[in-house]
Amino acid sequence: MPIKPKVKDRGRYTSDINAIARQAANLLLLKPLVWRVTKVQVHGVENLSGVDGAYVITANHSSHLDTPLIFGSLPRRLSKYLSTGAAADYFFTTWWKAFTPVLFFNAFPVDRGKGRTRAGAPSHTHRGLAGSLLTDGIPLLIFAEGTRSRTGGMGTFKPGAAALAISRGVPVIPVALVGAFSAMPSQEGQSLPKGRPPVHVVYGHPMEPAPGEIAHEFSERIRRQIITLHDQTARAYGMPTQADLASERALGTTSDAATSAASDRSGHSQTPSISAGPAATDGSSKTPPDQPGPH
Repeated sequence: MPIKPKVKDRGRYTSDINAIARQAANLLLLKPLVWRVTKVQVHGVENLSGVDGAYVITANHSSHLDTPLIFGSLPRRLSKYLSTGAAADYFFTTWWKAFTPVLFFNAFPVDRGKGRTRAGAPSHTHRGLAGSLLTDGIPLLIFAEGTRSRTGGMGTFKPGAAALAISRGVPVIPVALVGAFSAMPSQEGQSLPKGRPPVHVVYGHPMEPAPGEIAHEFSERIRRQIITLHDQTARAYGMPTQADLASERALGTTSDAATSAASDRSGHSQTPSISAGPAATDGSSKTPPDQPGPH
């Protein structure tokens, strides 16, 4: 049986009609599309058999496929009321931007400290909504990195998801997404995957904070567990581990720096009248703007 929110005072988030429409949209439209363009394997669903009531899912985040993969692979009893955050200053400025994330993912607005919603209210009016939804029994999907990785490697976790779980007394379900970045990188303008690349969704055992454990500590423990789930699966199927992705990132950065230095030397040799003084040295040492950094 689907998990029913305890209190029905959040409008569309708890609406049975909306939940039925959302599950139909995912089952008939989004999941068939994602499963058709990728070869999805789901692991660890049996670890969720004891989950009942509200919970927080957190996963590594590197692709536009991530949210559809989680919604499409969860048992329907757990996904029926699942809600995920979306940037209030972008998705909730107009009804047509909000329509898709609301229809497919029961999205709620997340403040990023700027902009206004479509109602014209300052974005900070949404602060506390995630906690209120959990209190009402609505499970949440939160990507703790805060943004998609541009390299496939996991960044640091913000402690918000862990803090919510601690304050509301709900478990955290760690999820590792393996191969999603290779299938559909996070760069803007990326087309749908071709050739049905393999993607794995790995569910770990629900986690709870240890006695006295603070949000930052719990968050880091969740992050390490997701890395473990990711790398165990990656090794089993011959795919890059997090260490491999970090190494590729380092090699890419070194290669870009060497290319930049070579370009500078070439430019200096072609224009000998231009001094290679401190200004030129500073320019050549800057990191290219498209290089990844900590999120």
